[in-house]
Amino acid sequence: MGRVQRSKASVHRKATGKRRVAARLSSAGPGASVIIPVHNRLDYTKRCLGSLRAHGGGIEEIIVIDNGSTDGTARYLSGLQGVRVLRNRENRGCAAAWNHGLEAAASPWVLFLNNDVVVTEGWVEGMLEFAVRNRTDVVSPAIREGLGRYDIDRYAEEFVARMKHCARNGVADGICFMVHRKVFEKIGRFDENFRIGQFEDTDFFRRAAMAGFRLAITGRSFIHHFGSVTQNYIRLVEGDTSYESENRAYYRYKWGLSRRRRFLGRQAANARRLLWVLRERVLGGHLLIGEKG
Repeated sequence: MGRVQRSKASVHRKATGKRRVAARLSSAGPGASVIIPVHNRLDYTKRCLGSLRAHGGGIEEIIVIDNGSTDGTARYLSGLQGVRVLRNRENRGCAAAWNHGLEAAASPWVLFLNNDVVVTEGWVEGMLEFAVRNRTDVVSPAIREGLGRYDIDRYAEEFVARMKHCARNGVADGICFMVHRKVFEKIGRFDENFRIGQFEDTDFFRRAAMAGFRLAITGRSFIHHFGSVTQNYIRLVEGDTSYESENRAYYRYKWGLSRRRRFLGRQAANARRLLWVLRERVLGGHLLIGEKG
């Protein structure tokens, strides 16, 4: 085959590949339902929703679950357009709020998001594209965490350009994760025995993986996380400090995690994390998870 013929064949393969990806994206549905549980910390909720308005591509609907806020959150949310608000009289916890939102969501992809987050251009589209390209059922974006003292939008653009071919397979992150509805149809909803927050996401990811679903974190999408502001508020202001140890004990009991099994699991996770870090540094110069800013 001559050089011109090989070139034409290459162009044809690329075009065919793009059409196939576009077809799979179309079959994934118009976008994702975004579910955000909130409990006070209105300042972060405003910032999160503002970033969603600025970067709304791929979002089919936004559902906010107000878990008994007392700081003006309910009044603020009642005046918003384009946001569906579900309200609980008390803080029912993260798992119950996620389940509440899941019941109301209409899209085949359901995206669960913390309120102490800002998103960036193409964040949903990047996760959808990765999911259909790699037939992945639970997807998280790359996350940088900290005070946010940098140009987040500019950094995100450069980050995705360099890291879009990187992924951590077999894991997801509870700060932000998108799930295809078929996962819930097979393994059920979030376990509401976990109180307030902690371990309900780990439990769900474990059940999904054991059921044969594929999980991944992708560099095609980037968000910034300010860092557990709701749980810090509950601990420091409301004085509830016992739920984390209770949830940890319940998780270990539920999965029969002896001290030996936990030790071996940590060793395996640390080894896998080291390989990810080395690979990501070499390929793109950033980390998908773990960088501070």
